[in-house]
Parts: sequence; C-alpha cells; structure tokens
Amino acid sequence: MSDINPYIPVEGRVEKVVTETPTIKTVVVKPVRPIPFKAGQFMQFTVPGIGEAPFTPSSSPSRPELLDFTIIKAGTVTNRIHELEPGDLVGVRGPFGKGYPVEKAEGHDVLVVGGGCGLAPLRSLIYILFENVDKYKNVRIKYGARTPQDLVYRDSYAEWGSIPNVMFDSTCDVGDTELSGNVGVVTTILDNLDISIPDSYAFVCGPEIMLKFVTLKLLEIGYRPDQIYLSMNRRMSCGTGKCGRCNVGPYYLCKDGPDICYDKVKDYPNVFGM
Repeated sequence: MSDINPYIPVEGRVEKVVTETPTIKTVVVKPVRPIPFKAGQFMQFTVPGIGEAPFTPSSSPSRPELLDFTIIKAGTVTNRIHELEPGDLVGVRGPFGKGYPVEKAEGHDVLVVGGGCGLAPLRSLIYILFENVDKYKNVRIKYGARTPQDLVYRDSYAEWGSIPNVMFDSTCDVGDTELSGNVGVVTTILDNLDISIPDSYAFVCGPEIMLKFVTLKLLEIGYRPDQIYLSMNRRMSCGTGKCGRCNVGPYYLCKDGPDICYDKVKDYPNVFGM
C-alpha cells in the first residue's frame, strides 16, 4: 500500500441507489479497482466539485469490488450524494481506521446494537459474522429507530433472524399502525439477551446520546468496559490523525478507531462528545 497516495481518491461509478427511508439512501459504487477493507473501517466518499465526507461501507468486506454506502441526508455533501444516479462518477479513498476486532470475538457470544443510521457501519460486521457464523456461539442483533419509517434494511430482518444461533429484534421510539413489535428506545430490548454476558463482546453504533445510554445499560446488565466496543464516527476529516478534530482524550478516532474499546476511553470527559 506504500505506493498508493492516501489523499487521491479512487474513481468509482454509481451502480445503484436504494432509498432506505425518507432521509437515508444506500449508494452502491463500483471502483475502478477493488478496495479491500475490514469491517468497521471507513472511507472518504468524494463528490467531484462538491467535497468529501467519511462513511463506513455497509457492504461485506468479502466483496471489495462493489461498495455500499448507507448515508443520511445531513448537509452539503450528503445532499448531493442523495441526488446521485446510476452512471455518475464519484471518488473513494481509504480505508482508514482499525475496524472491529472480529477475531477477538471468535468462540464467544456477540451482541450487536445499532441505533438509526448506526446500523449501516454495523452491517459490514453483521455480514462477516454471518459468513463465519460457526466461529461464534450466538449472535444477537438489537436495533432501534425513531419511527417505523426510519428503520433501514427492512427487507433483511427475516433473513437475518432465520440464521442458526442468530436473533434479530427491532424497536421504535414511537409506534404506529405499521409497528407490531416493541415500542421504546433500544435499551428497552437489552434485557434477557439469552447469551452468556461474561463470555461475550458487544459492538455498538449510533448517535452519541444513544451510545451513552446503551453503554450505561450494558454496564448495568453485567458487561465489563473491556467487553464493549463503540463505533464513534464523528468529526473525522483527514483520516490520518493529523487534523486533530476527532480526538477522544489521546486517541484519534480516524486512526485508533472509529471502533474503539470503551475501557480505553471511559475516563475521558468527551467520550460521548459532550
């Protein structure tokens, strides 16, 4: 990789655009060359003439020739990304960061907790877990969104829940006539996990306030700080720890994370961005 300039994007062509929710789309990009990455690593997505923004691929790392990016509309770059159509040219540079320690979780139970668009970075992890499901004891996926209309990847839930030793549960803060399941924030479905908590690892991604209260809940039900990994995709810009925008204490999320063990950062006041 030393002969590849990390600041020059790899050209890619938009193959497909999927509308997940009124504010979230998945853009499928085919780069001119495969871009290998680990689950949890992020890339900079470039819209020529507009700018770039960091996103974790939501596709499987075993398919580096076709990359999914699930993106919520939130600003200038993401607004333009939502206007992309098949055939449009974009750029991708990376990957950056360390990714999830999936090897460490082998032989253990795994808990995956996502909130809102936070399920997107976790989907690459979920794919890896499914592709090697025999390496893990049990996999529990807990997902929460504000309303039923904000749930992403709805067509996948039944398939995910049908895999041996895998359970998928979702909840919404506010219910409506479409919702037949749980109503409440995601912490309300973290009791009775049916796994061995002392012998498990938890991977969490979502808004900062959700990360805080999920972490507190996990500690309450018996998780140790060293069993909890937080995906904190915030304020990442350069991808190499040079600009200093994404620090949590002495750690830079862009190179030491964005998926980082809670035990490392728990004593720093800005761990949840507050």
